[in-house]
Amino acid sequence: MSTETTDPATEAFVAHRNLLFTVAYEMLGSAADAEDVLQETWLRWVAVDLTQVREQRAYLVRITTRQALNRLRSLQRRKESYVGQWLPEPLLTSPDVAEDAELAESVSMAMMLVLETLSPTERAVFVLREAFDFGYEEIAAAVDKTPAAVRQIAHRARKHVDARRPRQAVPRSAASAAVESFLRAVETGDPQALLDVLAPDVVLIGDGGGLKQAALRPVGGAEKVTRFLFGGIGKNKLPLSLAPTVVNGSPALIAYLDGELDGIMAMRIEDGLVTGLYYVRNPEKLTHVLSETPLTLR
Repeated sequence: MSTETTDPATEAFVAHRNLLFTVAYEMLGSAADAEDVLQETWLRWVAVDLTQVREQRAYLVRITTRQALNRLRSLQRRKESYVGQWLPEPLLTSPDVAEDAELAESVSMAMMLVLETLSPTERAVFVLREAFDFGYEEIAAAVDKTPAAVRQIAHRARKHVDARRPRQAVPRSAASAAVESFLRAVETGDPQALLDVLAPDVVLIGDGGGLKQAALRPVGGAEKVTRFLFGGIGKNKLPLSLAPTVVNGSPALIAYLDGELDGIMAMRIEDGLVTGLYYVRNPEKLTHVLSETPLTLR
């Protein structure tokens, strides 16, 4: 009687798959591209002589990082010809992601947008150092730099991100309350209630990718955002419904138009007010919002 056994390469890859996906996703902001990177990582990993590998986790992350860097450079070229604003691909996440404050912040839509302002190498170094706590020597091996250079890149990237990241972590209960207030204001058609939950300098960014209608430029200011939202709802001839959900570890809203999935409204919340609205309508970016995507930093 024979028993099925899994080869060591497969066992190691499966054991670290969620970590590798999280690394690739944080570097790329695209689940589809992250999945492609994992496939490329697998093809390279099975060709490796495991007897020469001291630390399988670090080696797998190194392969993933290099493939993600290659993909990130081509992704940047695609973004240059993208129609309208580009937003990260939202992921429906499990409760354990929301409960892990460090993980939730690192994959939040607000943080993912900040990471977009870094160069590819800066992004890789920042993600591996700040989110995954890799050592400078491990990161150096992954990005083909010296440890000293990596230290400088990490310092520069951290300063850049700190100047743009949300001012403070918001308790999940406060974020949920703000999302609920936003939802009630939209459902009741109450402009003043919506203004009350929006920060004066709130910015709305829409992503239709040329496939769905969306604002081609950011909409700034509470009054303009309120007019934009209620104006768009008023133009809809089909019934719109919103429901609470959790994407990228944070409370958000999922929108249905005449019962069909229309988009995801993620939010940046500071001091109990909505400072950022990110509405992803591009259907090609909505493939990971109906089933949970496991993420991990370890």
